[in-house]
Amino acid sequence: MKLHEVKFGTACAITAALLWVLCTILVLAMPSLMLSMTGAMVHMQLQDMGWHLNLAGALLGLLAWVLAAGFSGWLLASVYNRLLNR
Repeated sequence: MKLHEVKFGTACAITAALLWVLCTILVLAMPSLMLSMTGAMVHMQLQDMGWHLNLAGALLGLLAWVLAAGFSGWLLASVYNRLLNR
């Protein structure tokens, strides 16, 4: 089954955007818990640090992740389709 590269990339970008917005909301709602969870995910002790979240940073991060996920999804689908033709 061939993948449509642009549609797959778009789906990845939309998914990344939804996850970024959810994560941002969780950081705003529960900063201490999210900092602890983030530290556990990266195997670091982050309790002495804090979040420096503002609207511009959140939007810039959203844009960066959407572009990265969209491009990665497109690239993944392109490679997959080329491997099907071998």
